[in-house]
Amino acid sequence: MKISKKTILNVVLILFILSFFVTPIGYYGKIWLNRAFAFSPEIIEKNEQEKITDYDWRLKDEAWNFFNFEESKGNVIFINLWASWRLPSEAELASIQELYDKYKGKVDFYIITNEEQEPVKAFIAEHEFTFPVTYLIIGEKMPIETAKVPSSYLIDKSGNIVVHEEGISDWSTNKVYKLMERLIAE
Repeated sequence: MKISKKTILNVVLILFILSFFVTPIGYYGKIWLNRAFAFSPEIIEKNEQEKITDYDWRLKDEAWNFFNFEESKGNVIFINLWASWRLPSEAELASIQELYDKYKGKVDFYIITNEEQEPVKAFIAEHEFTFPVTYLIIGEKMPIETAKVPSSYLIDKSGNIVVHEEGISDWSTNKVYKLMERLIAE
Protein backbone atom coordinates (compact mmCIF):
# COMPACT_ATOMS: atom_id res chain seq x y z
CA MET A 1 0.00 0.00 0.00
CA LYS A 2 1.47 3.28 -1.13
CA ILE A 3 0.62 6.51 0.72
CA SER A 4 0.34 9.59 -1.43
CA LYS A 5 1.86 12.98 -0.69
CA LYS A 6 -1.63 14.42 -0.43
CA THR A 7 -2.57 11.93 2.30
CA ILE A 8 0.58 12.73 4.27
CA LEU A 9 -0.08 16.48 3.99
CA ASN A 10 -3.67 15.97 5.16
CA VAL A 11 -2.52 13.95 8.19
CA VAL A 12 0.08 16.59 9.07
CA LEU A 13 -2.54 19.35 8.74
CA ILE A 14 -5.00 17.44 10.96
CA LEU A 15 -2.29 16.85 13.58
CA PHE A 16 -1.35 20.53 13.49
CA ILE A 17 -4.97 21.56 14.01
CA LEU A 18 -5.39 19.03 16.83
CA SER A 19 -2.28 20.42 18.52
CA PHE A 20 -4.21 23.65 19.05
CA PHE A 21 -6.70 21.79 21.23
CA VAL A 22 -4.58 19.33 23.19
CA THR A 23 -1.04 20.73 23.61
CA PRO A 24 0.63 23.85 25.01
CA ILE A 25 1.61 24.71 21.45
CA GLY A 26 -2.05 25.39 20.79
CA TYR A 27 -2.35 27.68 23.79
CA TYR A 28 0.60 29.81 22.70
CA GLY A 29 -0.64 29.67 19.11
CA LYS A 30 -4.00 31.12 20.20
CA ILE A 31 -2.25 33.91 22.10
CA TRP A 32 -0.15 34.69 19.02
CA LEU A 33 -3.27 34.70 16.79
CA ASN A 34 -5.06 37.07 19.19
CA ARG A 35 -2.08 39.43 19.10
CA ALA A 36 -1.77 39.16 15.32
CA PHE A 37 -5.40 40.21 14.83
CA ALA A 38 -5.44 42.96 17.46
CA PHE A 39 -5.58 46.45 16.00
CA SER A 40 -5.20 49.95 17.40
CA PRO A 41 -8.25 51.10 19.30
CA GLU A 42 -10.69 53.49 17.65
CA ILE A 43 -10.77 57.06 18.92
CA ILE A 44 -14.26 58.32 19.76
CA GLU A 45 -15.25 61.49 17.88
CA LYS A 46 -15.25 64.58 20.14
CA ASN A 47 -19.02 65.15 19.80
CA GLU A 48 -19.74 61.50 20.75
CA GLN A 49 -17.50 61.29 23.81
CA GLU A 50 -19.13 60.63 27.15
CA LYS A 51 -17.82 62.31 30.26
CA ILE A 52 -17.08 60.82 33.65
CA THR A 53 -18.74 63.06 36.19
CA ASP A 54 -18.36 60.98 39.36
CA TYR A 55 -14.82 59.95 40.29
CA ASP A 56 -15.89 58.60 43.68
CA TRP A 57 -14.92 54.95 43.10
CA ARG A 58 -13.17 52.77 45.65
CA LEU A 59 -10.64 50.17 44.52
CA LYS A 60 -7.86 48.11 46.11
CA ASP A 61 -4.19 48.43 45.22
CA GLU A 62 -1.63 45.61 44.93
CA ALA A 63 -1.11 45.60 48.70
CA TRP A 64 -4.88 45.17 49.13
CA ASN A 65 -5.28 48.72 50.53
CA PHE A 66 -8.36 50.75 49.67
CA PHE A 67 -7.95 53.94 47.68
CA ASN A 68 -10.24 56.26 45.75
CA PHE A 69 -10.20 56.75 41.97
CA GLU A 70 -10.80 60.44 42.69
CA GLU A 71 -7.03 60.91 43.13
CA SER A 72 -6.76 60.63 39.32
CA LYS A 73 -9.20 63.44 38.59
CA GLY A 74 -7.53 65.92 36.21
CA ASN A 75 -5.04 63.35 34.88
CA VAL A 76 -4.95 61.24 31.72
CA ILE A 77 -6.23 57.80 32.77
CA PHE A 78 -5.85 54.39 31.16
CA ILE A 79 -8.16 51.65 32.45
CA ASN A 80 -8.04 48.01 31.41
CA LEU A 81 -10.40 45.38 32.77
CA TRP A 82 -8.88 41.92 32.51
CA ALA A 83 -8.92 38.38 33.89
CA SER A 84 -5.99 35.99 34.04
CA TRP A 85 -8.15 33.10 32.85
CA ARG A 86 -9.27 34.95 29.69
CA LEU A 87 -6.91 34.22 26.81
CA PRO A 88 -7.64 37.55 25.03
CA SER A 89 -6.69 39.39 28.23
CA GLU A 90 -3.35 37.61 28.37
CA ALA A 91 -2.72 38.42 24.71
CA GLU A 92 -3.52 42.11 25.22
CA LEU A 93 -1.49 42.66 28.39
CA ALA A 94 1.87 42.54 26.59
CA SER A 95 1.00 45.67 24.58
CA ILE A 96 -0.36 47.32 27.74
CA GLN A 97 2.98 46.63 29.43
CA GLU A 98 4.73 48.44 26.56
CA LEU A 99 2.31 51.38 26.90
CA TYR A 100 2.92 51.45 30.66
CA ASP A 101 6.70 51.40 30.20
CA LYS A 102 6.47 54.40 27.87
CA TYR A 103 3.99 56.51 29.89
CA LYS A 104 4.33 55.55 33.57
CA GLY A 105 4.45 58.70 35.64
CA LYS A 106 2.64 60.69 32.93
CA VAL A 107 -0.61 58.69 32.83
CA ASP A 108 -2.54 57.00 35.65
CA PHE A 109 -2.82 53.28 34.88
CA TYR A 110 -5.59 51.12 36.31
CA ILE A 111 -5.15 47.50 35.25
CA ILE A 112 -8.23 46.14 37.03
CA THR A 113 -9.28 42.59 37.85
CA ASN A 114 -11.96 41.13 40.12
CA GLU A 115 -9.95 38.00 40.88
CA GLU A 116 -8.36 36.89 44.13
CA GLN A 117 -4.93 38.31 44.93
CA GLU A 118 -2.81 35.11 44.95
CA PRO A 119 -3.62 33.81 41.42
CA VAL A 120 -3.16 37.33 40.06
CA LYS A 121 0.26 37.68 41.71
CA ALA A 122 1.31 34.32 40.23
CA PHE A 123 0.07 35.32 36.76
CA ILE A 124 1.84 38.70 36.89
CA ALA A 125 5.10 37.11 38.07
CA GLU A 126 4.94 34.37 35.43
CA HIS A 127 4.61 36.94 32.63
CA GLU A 128 7.01 39.46 34.23
CA PHE A 129 4.52 42.32 34.04
CA THR A 130 5.47 45.40 36.06
CA PHE A 131 2.36 47.55 35.73
CA PRO A 132 0.37 48.09 38.93
CA VAL A 133 -2.60 45.79 39.38
CA THR A 134 -5.80 47.19 40.80
CA TYR A 135 -8.59 45.10 42.33
CA LEU A 136 -12.24 45.79 41.72
CA ILE A 137 -14.56 45.89 44.70
CA ILE A 138 -17.78 44.16 43.66
CA GLY A 139 -20.85 46.18 44.57
CA GLU A 140 -19.11 49.57 44.63
CA LYS A 141 -20.50 52.30 42.40
CA MET A 142 -18.40 52.66 39.26
CA PRO A 143 -18.06 55.39 36.63
CA ILE A 144 -17.54 52.83 33.84
CA GLU A 145 -19.03 49.53 32.70
CA THR A 146 -16.98 46.66 34.17
CA ALA A 147 -18.91 43.60 32.97
CA LYS A 148 -17.04 42.99 29.68
CA VAL A 149 -13.54 41.55 29.96
CA PRO A 150 -11.24 42.50 28.37
CA SER A 151 -12.19 46.09 27.79
CA SER A 152 -10.30 49.35 28.04
CA TYR A 153 -10.87 53.06 28.48
CA LEU A 154 -8.69 56.06 27.82
CA ILE A 155 -9.87 59.19 29.61
CA ASP A 156 -8.57 62.72 29.05
CA LYS A 157 -7.81 65.29 31.76
CA SER A 158 -11.35 66.69 31.54
CA GLY A 159 -12.95 63.29 32.12
CA ASN A 160 -13.95 62.61 28.51
CA ILE A 161 -13.83 58.98 27.43
CA VAL A 162 -11.63 59.25 24.35
CA VAL A 163 -11.36 55.49 23.73
CA HIS A 164 -13.60 52.64 24.84
CA GLU A 165 -12.68 49.25 23.41
CA GLU A 166 -14.39 45.98 24.20
CA GLY A 167 -12.18 43.01 23.41
CA ILE A 168 -8.51 42.96 22.60
CA SER A 169 -6.61 45.93 21.15
CA ASP A 170 -2.99 46.67 20.36
CA TRP A 171 -1.98 49.52 22.66
CA SER A 172 1.60 49.67 21.46
CA THR A 173 1.17 51.52 18.15
CA ASN A 174 2.17 54.91 16.81
CA LYS A 175 -1.51 55.89 16.59
CA VAL A 176 -1.93 55.29 20.34
CA TYR A 177 1.38 57.00 21.17
CA LYS A 178 0.39 60.13 19.21
CA LEU A 179 -2.98 60.20 20.99
CA MET A 180 -1.30 59.80 24.39
CA GLU A 181 1.14 62.62 23.66
CA ARG A 182 -1.72 64.90 22.62
CA LEU A 183 -3.77 64.08 25.73
CA ILE A 184 -0.79 64.61 28.05
CA ALA A 185 0.00 67.98 26.42
CA GLU A 186 -3.59 69.32 26.77
